[in-house]
Amino acid sequence: MPHTTAFARNQWYVAALAHEVGRELLGRTVLGEPLVLYRTEDEGAAVALADRCVHRRFPLSESRLDGDRIVCGYHGFTYDTTGTCVYVPGQKRIPRTARVAAYPVLEQDAFVWVWVGDPALADPRTVPRARHMDSADWTTVSGMEPIDADYGLLVDNLLDLSHETYLHGGYIGTPEVAETPITTEVDEGAGIVRVSRHMDDAECPPFYARSTGIEGRITRWQDIEYHAPCLYLLHSRVAPVGVLPEADGGDPRAFHTEITYAITPSRDGHVYDFWAVSRDFAREDGDVTAFLRDFNNTVVMQDVDALNVLQRTLGTERDGYQELSINIDTGGLAARRILARLAEEGDKPTERVR
Repeated sequence: MPHTTAFARNQWYVAALAHEVGRELLGRTVLGEPLVLYRTEDEGAAVALADRCVHRRFPLSESRLDGDRIVCGYHGFTYDTTGTCVYVPGQKRIPRTARVAAYPVLEQDAFVWVWVGDPALADPRTVPRARHMDSADWTTVSGMEPIDADYGLLVDNLLDLSHETYLHGGYIGTPEVAETPITTEVDEGAGIVRVSRHMDDAECPPFYARSTGIEGRITRWQDIEYHAPCLYLLHSRVAPVGVLPEADGGDPRAFHTEITYAITPSRDGHVYDFWAVSRDFAREDGDVTAFLRDFNNTVVMQDVDALNVLQRTLGTERDGYQELSINIDTGGLAARRILARLAEEGDKPTERVR
């Protein structure tokens, strides 16, 4: 696999978890574009501007807010929420070119989404949903880790969960994950890849044994839904062996977990890995919340370390090297095709079913 995946610019990407954006200026880089994010004082609306002062390119994220305006920390150039410069030092005339880009923003499902492509094409209806993220029926823990790797490597990683057996053994991986065949469905037009793995009789990994209290072997369902380019949903269900899928919804012995990732390219060879674990059980149990937060953070860091190593390794490979793909790679290969098409089309945002 090439270790640089082309960016699809005219798409929505997650720039931050909603709780990360406040009255402190936050710097993020999305598709190579440096952004500064903050909330307005009265309405609390999220704002995303280019993170470089037009004067001497000082980062606005290293500056300060005066009400809803950013005052550059170097020479005091001041910008409103539209990116228009409203003050320059030492003169009353403000140059017409004294403005920074303002990016379309959508806050939805506990994410702050931004559009860094052509703003005329930014349709909020094309943003995929993750309704469990801020639903009263679910309890969620979340975080973000930057990875020094191509974002395509993270997509590959998440669409092939057989690596859980080997990379995450003792946490979420058991032998059955790698041994169980997958089914894959691809909707090329909608940019959606679905990969499913259903295990009828599996070892219960510590992630579920300690959070649910299940003892003994389990039935385990992993149903992935990847919405290219950014959103990944893993609908995970576990139950003691003998609880059938059709009885799953109403059986108190079945436990549902939604694992969410937002995969946001920062720049070539760097990606933001936004992660969340939502559950519909033991929702008020602080110990379970703390366990899932710490445990999943450990799992994420195992991926971070592995992908950092992989990126460095690919950077040393000779041109024309060959990789081998097998059945478990079907979903990842489909995602590569979709990402390449989105990057090539450029100006055609994906239609979503809301």
